[in-house]
Amino acid sequence: MNNLMDSQKVLQRSQLATEVQRRQQAGERCVFTNGCFDLLHLGHVRYLREARSLGDFLVLGLNSDESVRHLKGPGRPLVPELERAEILASLECIDYVTIFAEPTANALLEVLRPAIYVKGGDYASAHNDVPDTTRLPEAKTVLAYGGTIRLIPYLPNHSTTELIAAIKRL
Repeated sequence: MNNLMDSQKVLQRSQLATEVQRRQQAGERCVFTNGCFDLLHLGHVRYLREARSLGDFLVLGLNSDESVRHLKGPGRPLVPELERAEILASLECIDYVTIFAEPTANALLEVLRPAIYVKGGDYASAHNDVPDTTRLPEAKTVLAYGGTIRLIPYLPNHSTTELIAAIKRL
């Protein structure tokens, strides 16, 4: 496999920070989201398309293999980080992908300071369109620098966990 870090869309954090800053200074609105994206499915695709529609360019922070194991448990991820990055970078709606190893995307958010931070509706509080900050620690970081948080409705019955369970039943 080719070295993904040479890709124009898969960037190291420092390269990405420079590119995001350049585009923001040109007046463009950065949209940022993050996640594991272990097995790409329809819920992911619809979510990413909608996220991209909220601004001028979409940056995806991809959890490293180590952080996926920490979040999802042993046996995950099913797809290694460089392969996940290449798959995601191939989507037209994604402008940049970067891999991060930290438990949250806070450090990336502090560096990139996107105008809009997007997560799935499953991170909503009981008030539905307000993020549950106990489950979404990044919300405090985004609000502290004046960014906006948008929650995109969750597509029922379309998750990697449900897909794995269906495969196991075969």
